Amino acid sequence: MMPPAFAYAIEPLNQQHNRSDFCCGVEALDRYLREQAGQDMRRRIAAPFVLHDLNAKRIAGYYTLAATAISLEQLPPELAKRLPAYPLLPATLLGRLAVDERYQGQKLGTFLLFDALRRSLTSEIASMAVVVDAKNEKASAFYEYHQFIPFTEQTRRKYLPMTTIARLFSDLGK
Repeated sequence: MMPPAFAYAIEPLNQQHNRSDFCCGVEALDRYLREQAGQDMRRRIAAPFVLHDLNAKRIAGYYTLAATAISLEQLPPELAKRLPAYPLLPATLLGRLAVDERYQGQKLGTFLLFDALRRSLTSEIASMAVVVDAKNEKASAFYEYHQFIPFTEQTRRKYLPMTTIARLFSDLGK
C-alpha cells in the first residue's frame, strides 16, 4: 500500500477543512460531507476523518467510523459457535468512504480503508469486526477484494473480523 504522492495528513474533520468543493461523483456522499458530517461529529454519532492535501488545501477523501453491533444470528454458524452467546457483539461501522474525483485512480480508497482498519484495530474500545454497508456493486466488489465477508442475509452488508485485520497488519510489518 503506497502513501499518496502529495503532502498529506489524515485527521479528524475540523472547521479549517474546505468541504464545499469536495466531489466524489456520488451526490449522497458529497452532501454528507458538506452538510451532515460536522453535525454527526459534534453529536458524537460518527467520527469523520479526512485525507487532507496539504499543498492544495483540499480534502482528497474521507471516511467515517462509528460504533455498531452485530447480531450473533447474522454470522455464519462456524464463526458464531466460537463467540460468546451474547445477543449483540460490538463492532466498528465504517459508515462512509469517498475519494474526490480529482484524486481517483491513485488507490486512495485502499489507503483510506487501511487507515480506518488500523484505527479500529488500535482503539481501546472492544470491537470484534469492522462492518460496511456497500452502497452499490462497485463498492461491494471493492470491499470483497479487501477480504470483507458478506453477511448471510444482507449481501451488501459486509464485515472483516478483527482477527483478520490484526493478521493483515502483522503481515504488513514483516
